[in-house]
Amino acid sequence: MQNETQKAFLILNSIFVGSLVIASVLASKIITVFGLVVPAGVLAYCVTFVVTDVISELWGREKANSVVLGGFVALVFSLLLVRLAVVWTPAPFWPHDPAFRTVLDSTSRIIVASFCAYLLSQYHDVWAFHLLRRLTGGKHLWLRNNLSTAVSQLIDTVVFITIAFYRVMPIAPLILGQWVIKLVIAILDTPVVYAVVWLLKACRWAPESSALPSPSTR
Repeated sequence: MQNETQKAFLILNSIFVGSLVIASVLASKIITVFGLVVPAGVLAYCVTFVVTDVISELWGREKANSVVLGGFVALVFSLLLVRLAVVWTPAPFWPHDPAFRTVLDSTSRIIVASFCAYLLSQYHDVWAFHLLRRLTGGKHLWLRNNLSTAVSQLIDTVVFITIAFYRVMPIAPLILGQWVIKLVIAILDTPVVYAVVWLLKACRWAPESSALPSPSTR
């Protein structure tokens, strides 16, 4: 079952990196959700916290931190590619370069903001998740998932919005709106975390050390 375990980890890692990178691109658009203003990348970015919680639960802190580091490398590489695409001379018949620059120039600043917010929030999420796991004796996954994510999302939101949109947009409503939406998503994704953990264990795609928990540990 080692191959299946490795494939499961690689799939989760791919979902993490893909969601992280596309969130930085989508964040250049501001949307409204039930009257709250948030960057459009909020849902994609929340997926990354689901993935790190699942990996932390099944593969442990070291693997989760390696995924976070890989995501950071992907962000740096994405920024280089974005800057190259922006400065590259467009074809003479292509009239959309000003619009392209408008979107991707703001994306560059957003990716830089993501660097700072990402490292602080993701490493905090992994650290807090395992701290709570020790304190709860490995029980109450729902508590570890929600509490570690809630604080990490606050750190991420304040740092990201401040760097990405300071003097461009009013940051206070953006911070409030994004954090509230992230908290709602974090609560709603708890069954998803449970389902993915259970599925990987039931299919024996999780590491052998991750035995299926008894109902009392949930």
